[in-house]
Order: sequence, then structure tokens, then C-alpha cells
Amino acid sequence: MGATCPMPAIEELLAQRIPFWHNLIAAEKQDLVSSARVARFAAGEHVQGAGTGCAGVIFMLSGSLRAYLLDESGKEVTLFRVGPRECCVLAASCIMPMITFDIALDAAESAELIVIDAASFGRVAQSSVYAEAFTYRQATERFSDCIWIMQQVLFMSFDRRLAVFLSDELARNGQTRIGMTHDQIARHLGTAREVVSRMLKYFEQEGIVELGRGSVTVLDRTRLRNLAASA
Repeated sequence: MGATCPMPAIEELLAQRIPFWHNLIAAEKQDLVSSARVARFAAGEHVQGAGTGCAGVIFMLSGSLRAYLLDESGKEVTLFRVGPRECCVLAASCIMPMITFDIALDAAESAELIVIDAASFGRVAQSSVYAEAFTYRQATERFSDCIWIMQQVLFMSFDRRLAVFLSDELARNGQTRIGMTHDQIARHLGTAREVVSRMLKYFEQEGIVELGRGSVTVLDRTRLRNLAASA
């Protein structure tokens, strides 16, 4: 889903969101402005599917996106989220030859974003050392997030992984109630719904959480944090 903004409005938005904007020459700015568009997505809507390649470089205006890997069987594992005023360069993998995997992006909530055509951004990154440095810094930070998730998947017990996930959701939302179904949590963690339900039931029996219809309410944040931090 996309929306067209007048050229001056797009330029103003880019100037507000791109930290190296003032370092670009006029031709580079024009290249980005002419290829940028504003897109709006409803919660749960696909922004980019796995294997579709280069959606473009994304700068968030509002809302958030969920980046995840999707295997052939349909199993998902969440890699990171892209929040307000953040950027995602991994949606434009074709401008970075070292990226050899594709991520999928969904709107975690209603989202508005600027998408810059990958080819245009790639040209600017080649001609501007500031744009190039920004691109690689962004990619490095996201790869760090991905490695952290892979470490969890490979080396953490599931009770700790679930505790880490719930703790992260608490920190992100600032509320004790997490509005997710067991199936949604399972998709984030790349496991079966039955596994999540079994562990949440155990957490409930231990007095750590209370389960509701489509929600998990944390009752004992201290025990949850201790479990997330346990070796």
C-alpha cells in the first residue's frame, strides 16, 4: 500500500529522517527525493515477503515493523523490530552484496514509512562516503540483533527464551499485559504453539504470569527477569 506526497513534503521528511542529509550534494538529494514514496500498512499486513529481494531502504515515520526469517515449512522466527524514527537497510539487500539471505517484513502495528528505491539509494551510497558509512553501520547493528536471536535459538533453554521474549515485550510496551495469542508468540520464537502453551501454563502455575484470552499478564516481573538472566 502506498501514498504519494508532494515533492517538497518528501524532501522535508527525508531531511528530518536521514542523519547524513546535510552532507549530500544537490544531485544526490534529488536522486533520493525522486525515488522516495510514503507507504502505509495496517497491522499484520505484509511489507516485504521473503525471497522478493529489494523492497528499498525504509525509514519509519510511525508504528513498527517485524523482521523475520521464514523457512519452506512456514516456520517463522523474529529477528528484530523496526520502530519509529528507525531505519531498515536489510530490506534493500541488493545494494549490499555481502547479504545473502532475505528477510520478510510485516507491520507489527499500523505503520507509516518512507521507502527509497534501492537502486537510487545504492547510487548515493557509492558516491557519498557518509551514505556508505550509514548503510554499513545500520547493517552491522541489525546483524548484531540477528546473531543474538540465533544464539537464543541454538543455545538457550526454551523457558529462558520465553522469559527473555516476555521481558522484552514488557520493556517495549511499558505494560504488564501482553496482547498476543500463544500462536503469535510461537511465530516470534520459531516454535510450535503447543510448546509455548505448555511453558506458559508452567509459568502460570508458578505464579509468574496469568493467562487470558489472547493475552499474557505478567504478575511477578522479578522472577521473570531472574529466569531470563539465568545461566
